[in-house]
Amino acid sequence: MIELRDVSVRLGATQALRGISFTAERGSWVSLIGPNGAGKTTAIRALCGLVSYEGEVLVDGVDARARGRRELARLCAFVPQLPETPPELTVAEFVLLGRTPHLGYFGVEGDADRTAAERALERLDLLAFAPRPLGSLSGGELQRVVLARALAQEAPVLLLDEPTTALDLGRQQQVLELVDSLRGDDLTVVSTMHDLTLAGQYADRLVLLDTGAVVAEGSAAEVLSAPNLAAYYGASVRIIEDDDRVFVLPLRR
Repeated sequence: MIELRDVSVRLGATQALRGISFTAERGSWVSLIGPNGAGKTTAIRALCGLVSYEGEVLVDGVDARARGRRELARLCAFVPQLPETPPELTVAEFVLLGRTPHLGYFGVEGDADRTAAERALERLDLLAFAPRPLGSLSGGELQRVVLARALAQEAPVLLLDEPTTALDLGRQQQVLELVDSLRGDDLTVVSTMHDLTLAGQYADRLVLLDTGAVVAEGSAAEVLSAPNLAAYYGASVRIIEDDDRVFVLPLRR
């Protein structure tokens, strides 16, 4: 569904990505990991056409640059790390904005659009928040509303930049389990995640970036090794494997 081929991005004087390549097949979950400044967010932004790049980004086999903005938005829903959330908008109004790529020339929402928005609110336990202005929400509540807008978009690709930021432990699990359950509908997920244990539990494959390049790729067991985390994160960790799950435990020095 998604393929990056030798993608490079320069942001001013900084080479943010250096010829990275990876694939996310239909219905899979690929998580980009790496230390701060590794290029994770830039890679996600290249996928949805928000930064200029060299190389190729293919969405469903077609070069993303050959698709119009509206067509690409119907295929890829993006949840940024720092979204714009006008404080005066209500939760219901904001989530309904996720239907914008599907609207006709005059931009009037129909019953199907309102139903999709309501379904997204329900999935994230936000129906009671519908009339509240965004400015009245906590950081965690706002994060869930932003995800609800992306779900209302009903795109086959979901791009998540640190989706659990500002969420407590229970909400983290709720959101990640929800995203994982949607893959039964052939949803393809590409995310960035700082929590390596969560990334290893939910993603099918991990892509480890460092200084804009892919330095390791594979299953959690293959990528989340103590030598890799020492080399690229400068971290001292203990790796625990249990029933094909990998847990990363930081150790005091």
